[in-house]
Amino acid sequence: MTGSLVREPGSPGQPGGLGQEPGSLGQEPTSVDTLIVGATIVTMDAERRIITDGALGIRGDRIVAIGKRGDIEPVAQPRRIVDGRRFVMTPGFVNGHVHTTETLIKGYIPEHLDFADGIWRWAVPLYEAQSAAEQSLAAQLSAVSMMRSGTTCFLEAGTIIALDPVVEALRVTGIRGRVGRWVLDRGASAGSDQKVLTDRALRALADELCRYPVGGGERLGAWPLLIGHNTNTDDLWRGAKQLADQHGVGISAHMSPVETDVDWYLAHTGKRPVEHLASLGVLGSMVNLTHMVHVDDQEIAALAQSGTNVTHCPGAALKGAYGVSKFGRFPEMAAMGINVMLGTDGADHADLMRAATLAAGIFKDARRDTAVVPAHQALTMATRNGAKALGLTADIGSLEVGKKADLVLHDTDRPEWRPLLNVVAQLVWSADGRGVHSVWVDGCRVVEDYRCTLVDEERLYAEAQRAALDITTRSGLPNLCPWPIS
Repeated sequence: MTGSLVREPGSPGQPGGLGQEPGSLGQEPTSVDTLIVGATIVTMDAERRIITDGALGIRGDRIVAIGKRGDIEPVAQPRRIVDGRRFVMTPGFVNGHVHTTETLIKGYIPEHLDFADGIWRWAVPLYEAQSAAEQSLAAQLSAVSMMRSGTTCFLEAGTIIALDPVVEALRVTGIRGRVGRWVLDRGASAGSDQKVLTDRALRALADELCRYPVGGGERLGAWPLLIGHNTNTDDLWRGAKQLADQHGVGISAHMSPVETDVDWYLAHTGKRPVEHLASLGVLGSMVNLTHMVHVDDQEIAALAQSGTNVTHCPGAALKGAYGVSKFGRFPEMAAMGINVMLGTDGADHADLMRAATLAAGIFKDARRDTAVVPAHQALTMATRNGAKALGLTADIGSLEVGKKADLVLHDTDRPEWRPLLNVVAQLVWSADGRGVHSVWVDGCRVVEDYRCTLVDEERLYAEAQRAALDITTRSGLPNLCPWPIS
Protein backbone atom coordinates (compact mmCIF):
# COMPACT_ATOMS: atom_id res chain seq x y z
CA MET A 1 0.00 0.00 0.00
CA THR A 2 1.16 3.51 -0.73
CA GLY A 3 0.70 6.72 1.19
CA SER A 4 -0.39 7.54 4.72
CA LEU A 5 -2.78 10.03 6.21
CA VAL A 6 -1.45 13.45 7.10
CA ARG A 7 -4.72 14.69 8.60
CA GLU A 8 -4.92 14.48 12.39
CA PRO A 9 -7.80 12.65 14.15
CA GLY A 10 -10.90 14.78 14.49
CA SER A 11 -10.13 17.06 11.53
CA PRO A 12 -13.31 18.63 10.16
CA GLY A 13 -14.82 17.05 7.09
CA GLN A 14 -16.95 18.32 4.24
CA PRO A 15 -20.15 16.29 3.92
CA GLY A 16 -22.00 15.68 0.72
CA GLY A 17 -21.33 14.40 -2.77
CA LEU A 18 -20.05 17.60 -4.33
CA GLY A 19 -23.41 18.33 -5.89
CA GLN A 20 -23.27 15.29 -8.18
CA GLU A 21 -25.28 12.09 -8.44
CA PRO A 22 -24.49 9.52 -5.74
CA GLY A 23 -21.24 7.74 -6.53
CA SER A 24 -20.09 10.23 -9.13
CA LEU A 25 -17.64 13.12 -9.02
CA GLY A 26 -19.04 14.54 -12.23
CA GLN A 27 -16.93 15.40 -15.28
CA GLU A 28 -14.75 18.14 -13.79
CA PRO A 29 -11.55 17.15 -11.94
CA THR A 30 -12.25 17.15 -8.22
CA SER A 31 -9.80 16.97 -5.33
CA VAL A 32 -10.05 14.21 -2.71
CA ASP A 33 -7.77 13.45 0.21
CA THR A 34 -7.64 9.68 -0.29
CA LEU A 35 -8.70 7.53 -3.24
CA ILE A 36 -8.85 3.77 -2.73
CA VAL A 37 -8.89 2.00 -6.10
CA GLY A 38 -9.46 -1.55 -7.30
CA ALA A 39 -11.17 -2.99 -4.21
CA THR A 40 -14.24 -5.19 -4.12
CA ILE A 41 -16.64 -2.92 -2.22
CA VAL A 42 -19.45 -4.39 -0.11
CA THR A 43 -21.45 -1.18 0.25
CA MET A 44 -24.25 -2.39 2.57
CA ASP A 45 -26.37 0.39 1.02
CA ALA A 46 -30.13 0.03 0.54
CA GLU A 47 -29.59 -2.05 -2.61
CA ARG A 48 -26.71 -3.99 -1.01
CA ARG A 49 -24.54 -3.27 -4.05
CA ILE A 50 -21.22 -5.09 -4.38
CA ILE A 51 -18.85 -3.19 -6.65
CA THR A 52 -15.95 -5.08 -8.20
CA ASP A 53 -12.90 -3.08 -9.27
CA GLY A 54 -14.37 -0.22 -7.30
CA ALA A 55 -13.12 3.12 -6.06
CA LEU A 56 -13.95 5.19 -3.01
CA GLY A 57 -12.95 8.80 -2.43
CA ILE A 58 -12.56 10.46 0.97
CA ARG A 59 -12.47 14.17 1.66
CA GLY A 60 -12.07 15.16 5.29
CA ASP A 61 -14.21 12.78 7.33
CA ARG A 62 -16.74 11.93 4.59
CA ILE A 63 -17.11 9.68 1.59
CA VAL A 64 -17.44 11.88 -1.49
CA ALA A 65 -17.36 9.24 -4.22
CA ILE A 66 -18.03 5.53 -4.58
CA GLY A 67 -18.47 3.46 -7.71
CA LYS A 68 -16.60 1.68 -10.49
CA ARG A 69 -12.94 2.57 -10.71
CA GLY A 70 -13.31 3.48 -14.36
CA ASP A 71 -15.90 6.12 -13.51
CA ILE A 72 -14.26 7.62 -10.43
CA GLU A 73 -10.51 7.55 -11.05
CA PRO A 74 -10.38 9.73 -14.21
CA VAL A 75 -12.04 12.72 -12.52
CA ALA A 76 -10.51 12.45 -9.06
CA GLN A 77 -7.45 14.42 -8.04
CA PRO A 78 -6.27 12.59 -4.92
CA ARG A 79 -3.61 13.67 -2.48
CA ARG A 80 -2.87 9.99 -2.01
CA ILE A 81 -3.89 6.77 -3.74
CA VAL A 82 -4.32 3.45 -1.98
CA ASP A 83 -4.04 0.33 -4.14
CA GLY A 84 -7.04 -1.74 -3.09
CA ARG A 85 -6.83 -4.52 -5.65
CA ARG A 86 -6.21 -7.31 -3.16
CA PHE A 87 -8.80 -6.10 -0.69
CA VAL A 88 -12.48 -6.46 0.14
CA MET A 89 -13.84 -3.21 1.54
CA THR A 90 -16.70 -3.14 4.05
CA PRO A 91 -18.21 -0.53 6.32
CA GLY A 92 -16.71 -0.48 9.78
CA PHE A 93 -18.47 -2.90 12.10
CA VAL A 94 -20.56 -1.73 15.06
CA ASN A 95 -20.09 -3.67 18.31
CA GLY A 96 -23.36 -3.30 20.21
CA HIS A 97 -22.13 -4.53 23.60
CA VAL A 98 -18.57 -4.61 24.88
CA HIS A 99 -17.12 -4.27 28.38
CA THR A 100 -14.14 -2.14 27.43
CA THR A 101 -12.51 -2.28 30.87
CA GLU A 102 -12.66 -6.07 31.15
CA THR A 103 -9.77 -6.95 28.85
CA LEU A 104 -7.16 -7.17 31.61
CA ILE A 105 -8.92 -10.17 33.17
CA LYS A 106 -9.09 -12.10 29.90
CA GLY A 107 -9.33 -15.84 30.50
CA TYR A 108 -9.12 -15.52 34.28
CA ILE A 109 -12.74 -16.13 35.24
CA PRO A 110 -13.33 -19.93 35.29
CA GLU A 111 -15.75 -21.10 32.63
CA HIS A 112 -17.49 -23.70 34.82
CA LEU A 113 -19.22 -21.14 37.08
CA ASP A 114 -22.92 -20.40 37.02
CA PHE A 115 -24.06 -16.92 36.02
CA ALA A 116 -24.34 -15.42 39.52
CA ASP A 117 -20.99 -16.78 40.74
CA GLY A 118 -19.22 -15.66 37.59
CA ILE A 119 -20.51 -12.10 38.02
CA TRP A 120 -20.53 -11.47 41.76
CA ARG A 121 -17.73 -13.70 43.06
CA TRP A 122 -15.32 -13.16 40.17
CA ALA A 123 -16.07 -10.38 37.66
CA VAL A 124 -17.07 -7.67 40.15
CA PRO A 125 -14.11 -8.22 42.53
CA LEU A 126 -11.73 -8.20 39.55
CA TYR A 127 -13.27 -4.96 38.29
CA GLU A 128 -13.00 -3.38 41.72
CA ALA A 129 -9.35 -4.41 42.01
CA GLN A 130 -8.43 -2.18 39.06
CA SER A 131 -7.04 1.31 39.50
CA ALA A 132 -8.16 4.15 37.24
CA ALA A 133 -4.92 3.84 35.27
CA GLU A 134 -5.51 0.12 34.80
CA GLN A 135 -9.06 0.69 33.60
CA SER A 136 -7.70 3.16 31.06
CA LEU A 137 -5.15 0.63 29.90
CA ALA A 138 -7.85 -2.03 29.58
CA ALA A 139 -10.07 0.28 27.54
CA GLN A 140 -7.26 1.17 25.18
CA LEU A 141 -6.44 -2.49 24.68
CA SER A 142 -10.11 -3.17 23.97
CA ALA A 143 -10.22 -0.40 21.38
CA VAL A 144 -7.10 -1.73 19.67
CA SER A 145 -8.60 -5.22 19.63
CA MET A 146 -11.82 -3.91 18.09
CA MET A 147 -10.18 -1.76 15.43
CA ARG A 148 -7.64 -4.44 14.50
CA SER A 149 -10.60 -6.75 13.74
CA GLY A 150 -12.68 -4.19 11.83
CA THR A 151 -14.90 -2.54 14.45
CA THR A 152 -14.99 1.24 14.13
CA CYS A 153 -17.85 2.03 16.55
CA PHE A 154 -18.96 0.45 19.82
CA LEU A 155 -21.53 0.70 22.58
CA GLU A 156 -19.98 0.25 26.02
CA ALA A 157 -21.73 -2.30 28.22
CA GLY A 158 -21.90 0.01 31.23
CA THR A 159 -19.19 -1.17 33.61
CA ILE A 160 -16.71 1.71 33.47
CA ILE A 161 -15.85 2.97 36.95
CA ALA A 162 -13.24 5.67 36.18
CA LEU A 163 -15.03 7.32 33.27
CA ASP A 164 -12.83 10.37 32.67
CA PRO A 165 -9.45 8.63 32.28
CA VAL A 166 -11.08 5.85 30.28
CA VAL A 167 -12.57 8.33 27.81
CA GLU A 168 -9.18 10.00 27.39
CA ALA A 169 -7.52 6.64 26.75
CA LEU A 170 -10.16 5.71 24.17
CA ARG A 171 -9.92 9.10 22.48
CA VAL A 172 -6.25 8.53 21.73
CA THR A 173 -7.05 5.43 19.67
CA GLY A 174 -9.39 7.19 17.22
CA ILE A 175 -12.32 4.81 17.70
CA ARG A 176 -15.96 5.93 17.66
CA GLY A 177 -18.24 4.93 20.52
CA ARG A 178 -20.84 5.56 23.18
CA VAL A 179 -19.71 5.27 26.79
CA GLY A 180 -21.07 5.58 30.30
CA ARG A 181 -20.18 4.85 33.89
CA TRP A 182 -21.27 1.91 36.04
CA VAL A 183 -24.77 2.78 37.31
CA LEU A 184 -27.01 0.82 39.66
CA ASP A 185 -29.09 2.07 42.55
CA ARG A 186 -31.07 -0.73 44.15
CA GLY A 187 -30.05 -0.92 47.79
CA ALA A 188 -28.29 -4.15 48.70
CA SER A 189 -29.26 -3.98 52.36
CA ALA A 190 -32.46 -3.29 54.27
CA GLY A 191 -30.95 -0.16 55.82
CA SER A 192 -30.12 1.52 52.50
CA ASP A 193 -31.69 4.90 51.83
CA GLN A 194 -33.15 4.15 48.41
CA LYS A 195 -33.95 7.77 47.53
CA VAL A 196 -30.39 8.85 48.25
CA LEU A 197 -29.00 6.03 46.08
CA THR A 198 -31.33 6.82 43.19
CA ASP A 199 -30.72 10.56 43.33
CA ARG A 200 -26.97 9.97 43.37
CA ALA A 201 -27.20 7.71 40.31
CA LEU A 202 -29.32 10.22 38.39
CA ARG A 203 -26.91 13.06 39.20
CA ALA A 204 -24.03 10.95 37.91
CA LEU A 205 -25.90 10.25 34.67
CA ALA A 206 -26.80 13.91 34.19
CA ASP A 207 -23.18 14.91 34.82
CA GLU A 208 -21.71 12.54 32.26
CA LEU A 209 -24.25 13.54 29.61
CA CYS A 210 -23.28 17.18 30.04
CA ARG A 211 -19.54 16.54 30.04
CA TYR A 212 -19.52 14.09 27.12
CA PRO A 213 -22.29 15.26 24.76
CA VAL A 214 -23.00 13.31 21.61
CA GLY A 215 -22.27 15.24 18.42
CA GLY A 216 -20.21 18.31 17.72
CA GLY A 217 -17.60 16.33 15.80
CA GLU A 218 -16.63 14.19 18.79
CA ARG A 219 -16.33 10.47 18.14
CA LEU A 220 -17.04 9.59 21.77
CA GLY A 221 -20.16 10.56 23.67
CA ALA A 222 -22.09 9.43 26.72
CA TRP A 223 -25.30 7.44 27.05
CA PRO A 224 -27.08 6.45 30.25
CA LEU A 225 -25.89 2.85 30.58
CA LEU A 226 -27.69 0.90 33.27
CA ILE A 227 -26.45 -2.40 34.60
CA GLY A 228 -30.02 -3.66 34.23
CA HIS A 229 -31.16 -7.07 35.44
CA ASN A 230 -32.78 -6.24 38.80
CA THR A 231 -30.15 -3.70 39.93
CA ASN A 232 -32.01 -0.54 38.85
CA THR A 233 -35.19 0.79 40.46
CA ASP A 234 -38.21 1.96 38.53
CA ASP A 235 -37.38 5.54 39.47
CA LEU A 236 -33.91 5.22 37.99
CA TRP A 237 -35.27 3.68 34.80
CA ARG A 238 -37.76 6.53 34.39
CA GLY A 239 -35.19 9.18 35.25
CA ALA A 240 -32.54 7.73 32.93
CA LYS A 241 -35.01 7.54 30.05
CA GLN A 242 -36.05 11.15 30.67
CA LEU A 243 -32.41 12.27 30.65
CA ALA A 244 -31.72 10.31 27.46
CA ASP A 245 -34.70 11.89 25.72
CA GLN A 246 -33.69 15.38 26.86
CA HIS A 247 -30.18 14.93 25.47
CA GLY A 248 -31.25 13.13 22.30
CA VAL A 249 -29.30 9.97 23.12
CA GLY A 250 -30.06 6.33 23.80
CA ILE A 251 -30.12 4.10 26.84
CA SER A 252 -28.86 0.53 27.20
CA ALA A 253 -29.03 -2.22 29.83
CA HIS A 254 -28.53 -5.95 30.36
CA MET A 255 -31.66 -8.10 30.60
CA SER A 256 -32.71 -11.75 30.67
CA PRO A 257 -29.57 -13.66 29.76
CA VAL A 258 -30.73 -16.42 32.14
CA GLU A 259 -33.99 -17.23 33.88
CA THR A 260 -33.17 -15.37 37.12
CA ASP A 261 -34.21 -11.98 35.72
CA VAL A 262 -37.58 -13.39 34.71
CA ASP A 263 -38.06 -15.03 38.09
CA TRP A 264 -37.22 -11.85 39.97
CA TYR A 265 -39.52 -9.59 37.96
CA LEU A 266 -42.42 -12.03 38.18
CA ALA A 267 -41.96 -12.30 41.95
CA HIS A 268 -41.61 -8.55 42.56
CA THR A 269 -43.77 -6.94 39.85
CA GLY A 270 -46.07 -9.68 38.61
CA LYS A 271 -44.76 -9.08 35.08
CA ARG A 272 -41.92 -10.39 32.97
CA PRO A 273 -39.00 -7.95 32.53
CA VAL A 274 -39.91 -6.44 29.15
CA GLU A 275 -43.58 -6.18 30.09
CA HIS A 276 -42.59 -4.34 33.26
CA LEU A 277 -40.33 -1.92 31.39
CA ALA A 278 -43.15 -1.31 28.90
CA SER A 279 -45.49 -0.48 31.78
CA LEU A 280 -42.95 2.11 32.99
CA GLY A 281 -42.93 3.75 29.55
CA VAL A 282 -39.17 3.36 29.12
CA LEU A 283 -38.99 1.31 25.91
CA GLY A 284 -38.45 2.94 22.52
CA SER A 285 -36.38 3.24 19.36
CA MET A 286 -33.36 4.64 21.22
CA VAL A 287 -33.42 1.92 23.89
CA ASN A 288 -31.25 -1.19 23.68
CA LEU A 289 -31.58 -4.36 25.74
CA THR A 290 -28.69 -6.83 25.69
CA HIS A 291 -28.76 -10.66 25.83
CA MET A 292 -32.55 -11.15 25.86
CA VAL A 293 -32.36 -14.93 25.65
CA HIS A 294 -35.31 -15.68 27.92
CA VAL A 295 -38.25 -13.77 26.44
CA ASP A 296 -41.76 -14.87 25.52
CA ASP A 297 -44.18 -13.93 22.74
CA GLN A 298 -45.70 -11.02 24.67
CA GLU A 299 -42.28 -9.55 25.35
CA ILE A 300 -41.28 -9.86 21.70
CA ALA A 301 -44.51 -8.10 20.73
CA ALA A 302 -43.74 -5.28 23.19
CA LEU A 303 -40.24 -4.89 21.75
CA ALA A 304 -41.59 -4.77 18.21
CA GLN A 305 -44.38 -2.33 19.03
CA SER A 306 -42.02 0.07 20.82
CA GLY A 307 -39.15 -0.19 18.32
CA THR A 308 -36.75 -1.23 21.07
CA ASN A 309 -33.38 -2.58 19.89
CA VAL A 310 -31.80 -5.85 21.02
CA THR A 311 -28.12 -6.85 21.17
CA HIS A 312 -27.36 -10.52 20.63
CA CYS A 313 -24.03 -11.69 22.10
CA PRO A 314 -23.78 -15.24 20.76
CA GLY A 315 -20.31 -16.00 22.10
CA ALA A 316 -21.16 -14.96 25.64
CA ALA A 317 -24.44 -16.87 25.48
CA LEU A 318 -22.74 -20.09 24.43
CA LYS A 319 -19.90 -19.83 26.91
CA GLY A 320 -22.28 -18.87 29.72
CA ALA A 321 -24.69 -21.71 28.93
CA TYR A 322 -27.63 -19.28 28.74
CA GLY A 323 -29.66 -21.78 26.74
CA VAL A 324 -29.56 -19.62 23.62
CA SER A 325 -29.91 -22.47 21.12
CA LYS A 326 -32.92 -23.87 23.02
CA PHE A 327 -34.66 -20.72 24.26
CA GLY A 328 -33.28 -17.89 22.10
CA ARG A 329 -35.81 -16.16 19.85
CA PHE A 330 -33.59 -13.88 17.79
CA PRO A 331 -34.78 -15.12 14.37
CA GLU A 332 -38.36 -14.54 15.50
CA MET A 333 -37.44 -11.07 16.77
CA ALA A 334 -35.95 -10.17 13.39
CA ALA A 335 -39.02 -11.53 11.61
CA MET A 336 -41.17 -9.23 13.76
CA GLY A 337 -39.13 -6.24 12.60
CA ILE A 338 -37.06 -5.87 15.78
CA ASN A 339 -33.64 -4.37 15.13
CA VAL A 340 -31.08 -6.93 16.34
CA MET A 341 -27.39 -6.04 16.41
CA LEU A 342 -24.35 -8.02 17.54
CA GLY A 343 -22.02 -7.68 20.52
CA THR A 344 -18.94 -9.44 21.81
CA ASP A 345 -19.61 -8.73 25.51
CA GLY A 346 -16.74 -9.71 27.80
CA ALA A 347 -12.99 -10.04 27.82
CA ASP A 348 -12.48 -13.14 25.67
CA HIS A 349 -12.29 -11.32 22.34
CA ALA A 350 -13.64 -8.27 20.53
CA ASP A 351 -13.81 -9.71 17.00
CA LEU A 352 -17.31 -9.01 15.72
CA MET A 353 -16.69 -11.21 12.67
CA ARG A 354 -16.52 -14.20 15.01
CA ALA A 355 -19.82 -13.09 16.54
CA ALA A 356 -21.36 -12.89 13.05
CA THR A 357 -20.29 -16.47 12.33
CA LEU A 358 -21.89 -17.71 15.55
CA ALA A 359 -25.06 -15.69 14.95
CA ALA A 360 -25.40 -17.25 11.50
CA GLY A 361 -24.83 -20.77 12.80
CA ILE A 362 -26.59 -21.20 16.14
CA PHE A 363 -30.15 -21.13 14.91
CA LYS A 364 -29.52 -23.09 11.73
CA ASP A 365 -28.74 -26.00 13.99
CA ALA A 366 -31.33 -25.17 16.67
CA ARG A 367 -34.14 -24.97 14.09
CA ARG A 368 -32.68 -27.65 11.80
CA ASP A 369 -33.13 -25.13 8.99
CA THR A 370 -30.18 -23.89 6.93
CA ALA A 371 -32.19 -20.87 5.73
CA VAL A 372 -32.32 -19.32 9.22
CA VAL A 373 -30.06 -16.26 9.73
CA PRO A 374 -28.26 -16.34 6.38
CA ALA A 375 -24.82 -14.78 6.05
CA HIS A 376 -26.18 -11.56 4.59
CA GLN A 377 -28.44 -11.09 7.61
CA ALA A 378 -25.56 -11.64 10.03
CA LEU A 379 -23.50 -9.06 8.12
CA THR A 380 -26.40 -6.61 8.31
CA MET A 381 -26.59 -7.15 12.07
CA ALA A 382 -22.89 -6.23 12.33
CA THR A 383 -23.22 -3.02 10.28
CA ARG A 384 -26.54 -1.36 9.45
CA ASN A 385 -28.42 -2.68 12.48
CA GLY A 386 -25.73 -1.46 14.85
CA ALA A 387 -25.78 1.98 13.26
CA LYS A 388 -29.57 2.13 13.58
CA ALA A 389 -29.53 1.14 17.25
CA LEU A 390 -27.00 3.87 18.03
CA GLY A 391 -28.97 6.51 16.13
CA LEU A 392 -26.16 6.83 13.57
CA THR A 393 -27.80 5.59 10.39
CA ALA A 394 -27.14 8.92 8.64
CA ASP A 395 -23.41 8.58 9.28
CA ILE A 396 -22.26 4.95 9.46
CA GLY A 397 -23.32 1.37 8.75
CA SER A 398 -22.93 1.54 4.98
CA LEU A 399 -20.57 3.00 2.39
CA GLU A 400 -22.41 5.83 0.64
CA VAL A 401 -21.67 9.35 -0.53
CA GLY A 402 -22.12 11.80 2.35
CA LYS A 403 -21.57 9.25 5.11
CA LYS A 404 -18.61 9.13 7.45
CA ALA A 405 -15.49 7.50 6.06
CA ASP A 406 -15.55 4.57 8.51
CA LEU A 407 -14.34 1.61 6.49
CA VAL A 408 -12.28 -1.57 6.54
CA LEU A 409 -9.95 -3.27 4.06
CA HIS A 410 -9.86 -7.05 4.40
CA ASP A 411 -6.75 -8.68 2.92
CA THR A 412 -7.74 -11.48 0.55
CA ASP A 413 -4.20 -12.72 -0.04
CA ARG A 414 -4.64 -15.05 2.90
CA PRO A 415 -5.54 -18.75 3.05
CA GLU A 416 -8.96 -18.14 4.62
CA TRP A 417 -9.93 -15.84 1.74
CA ARG A 418 -8.61 -17.61 -1.36
CA PRO A 419 -10.19 -18.41 -3.69
CA LEU A 420 -12.57 -15.44 -3.48
CA LEU A 421 -15.89 -16.53 -4.99
CA ASN A 422 -18.79 -15.32 -2.81
CA VAL A 423 -17.70 -12.31 -0.80
CA VAL A 424 -20.74 -12.17 1.51
CA ALA A 425 -20.57 -15.85 2.44
CA GLN A 426 -16.81 -15.69 2.93
CA LEU A 427 -16.96 -12.60 5.15
CA VAL A 428 -19.16 -14.56 7.56
CA TRP A 429 -18.11 -18.18 7.17
CA SER A 430 -14.44 -18.09 6.09
CA ALA A 431 -12.81 -14.88 7.28
CA ASP A 432 -12.33 -13.29 10.67
CA GLY A 433 -10.76 -10.15 12.07
CA ARG A 434 -7.20 -11.37 11.62
CA GLY A 435 -7.45 -10.48 7.94
CA VAL A 436 -8.15 -6.79 8.61
CA HIS A 437 -5.29 -4.87 7.01
CA SER A 438 -6.46 -1.24 7.22
CA VAL A 439 -9.19 0.74 8.96
CA TRP A 440 -10.38 4.32 8.59
CA VAL A 441 -12.51 6.20 11.13
CA ASP A 442 -13.67 9.72 10.22
CA GLY A 443 -11.33 9.58 7.24
CA CYS A 444 -8.34 8.92 9.52
CA ARG A 445 -6.40 5.74 8.91
CA VAL A 446 -6.29 4.20 12.39
CA VAL A 447 -5.00 0.79 11.25
CA GLU A 448 -2.44 0.35 8.49
CA ASP A 449 -0.63 -2.83 7.51
CA TYR A 450 -2.16 -4.68 10.50
CA ARG A 451 -0.96 -2.13 13.09
CA CYS A 452 -2.69 0.76 14.85
CA THR A 453 -1.32 4.09 13.70
CA LEU A 454 -2.13 6.11 16.84
CA VAL A 455 -1.15 3.62 19.56
CA ASP A 456 2.23 2.16 20.47
CA GLU A 457 1.10 -1.46 20.48
CA GLU A 458 4.32 -2.91 21.89
CA ARG A 459 4.13 -0.59 24.90
CA LEU A 460 0.44 -1.31 25.33
CA TYR A 461 0.87 -5.08 25.35
CA ALA A 462 3.77 -4.98 27.82
CA GLU A 463 1.91 -2.67 30.21
CA ALA A 464 -1.27 -4.76 29.91
CA GLN A 465 0.60 -7.93 30.88
CA ARG A 466 2.14 -6.33 33.95
CA ALA A 467 -1.15 -4.74 35.01
CA ALA A 468 -3.11 -7.97 34.60
CA LEU A 469 -0.72 -9.85 36.86
CA ASP A 470 -0.97 -7.09 39.46
CA ILE A 471 -4.79 -7.04 39.34
CA THR A 472 -5.22 -10.78 39.67
CA THR A 473 -2.72 -10.89 42.54
CA ARG A 474 -4.48 -8.06 44.41
CA SER A 475 -7.88 -9.68 43.91
CA GLY A 476 -6.84 -12.77 45.88
CA LEU A 477 -8.70 -14.94 43.37
CA PRO A 478 -6.78 -18.02 42.22
CA ASN A 479 -5.77 -18.90 38.68
CA LEU A 480 -7.77 -22.10 38.19
CA CYS A 481 -5.98 -23.45 35.14
CA PRO A 482 -6.83 -27.19 34.95
CA TRP A 483 -3.24 -28.11 34.04
CA PRO A 484 -0.09 -27.61 36.13
CA ILE A 485 1.92 -24.46 35.46
CA SER A 486 5.62 -24.58 36.38
